[in-house]
Amino acid sequence: MTEEIVLLKEAKLQQLMQTKLEKAGLTSEHAKEVGKHLTYADLRGVHSHGAVRVEYYAERIAKGGTTIEPNFEFEKTGSSTGVFHGDNAIGHVACRKALDYGIDMAKETGVAIIGVSKMGHSGMLSYYVDLAAQQDLVALAVCQSDPMAVPFGGTEPYYGTNPIAFSAPTNSARPIIFDMATTVQAWGKILDARSKNNPIPDTWAVDGNGEATTDPNKVQGLLPISGPKGYGLMMMVDILSGSLLGLPFGKHVSSMYADLSSGRNLGQLFILINPAYFTDLDQFKENLSTMIDELHESKPATGVEQVYYPGELSEIRYQKHLEEGIPVAKSIYDYLMSDQVHFNKYDHSDAFAEK
Repeated sequence: MTEEIVLLKEAKLQQLMQTKLEKAGLTSEHAKEVGKHLTYADLRGVHSHGAVRVEYYAERIAKGGTTIEPNFEFEKTGSSTGVFHGDNAIGHVACRKALDYGIDMAKETGVAIIGVSKMGHSGMLSYYVDLAAQQDLVALAVCQSDPMAVPFGGTEPYYGTNPIAFSAPTNSARPIIFDMATTVQAWGKILDARSKNNPIPDTWAVDGNGEATTDPNKVQGLLPISGPKGYGLMMMVDILSGSLLGLPFGKHVSSMYADLSSGRNLGQLFILINPAYFTDLDQFKENLSTMIDELHESKPATGVEQVYYPGELSEIRYQKHLEEGIPVAKSIYDYLMSDQVHFNKYDHSDAFAEK
């Protein structure tokens, strides 16, 4: 049975989440940024990284696993490189501030590579690359996560879902944005299915016996996208966003749920490129817009209405939800409307126990 859905306008949902996070102990400035970020995810239809995450964040904040008043420090390590030390702040804020340094650097030098070290969960990567593209930059972001994916040919989780996001500006109001997990689906997608009591495809995950499952409550391992290819991408992301910054790697990355009173020490990497240092910026943007038009004009396969560029369906959902409202599971809405900060259900849980 599918759970009832509530439609909320952007401002309403953002304020509800901000209020809940402030009640948990986050500062108003940081809670506002997180609320904005999570609303963006729900607007794009990526509900796995939206309001469904608030209760987990609230419990970690309330239990001291998030630094409320972090000592942020940006260490410039070269003319186009730097490390932003996150002091185990909530990742959305640490990454947003690190990105600002990277944008300024890329505008000045043509390229910027910025690592974000020792932060908490940072949410949806497309949020950051979208902001960079709006500044006429090409952006790539990668982030490590706790081990939940089985290696190709294996049965025990080693790497995380280790996402990759890319963006580029066009001559229209919205940039090209592509965001993917290196697993067939992000863990948050399974959380979303749990919250709505929906089954999942049998190609997403395996149970405790390593067998394919359609029950989101039985998941004990996620599968890499395209088998060995996704497995290779997982490793690449882990090296770039973990080992490159001197952080824990692979199965040594801390679990989201092992101890909510401790920090996560996660890493993220931004690579920002200024197209104006390589070609004519206006022509670059025009070429990408032409590419989109040509893809739209491509002959669709049988049963397909239209060819879209990668990530475009999320953009379509973004515009639809702006106009019609954002769908939120009623159980999540009820929690956001309640006086309860959290229900003490995540701490010291198995990585796959989240509801």
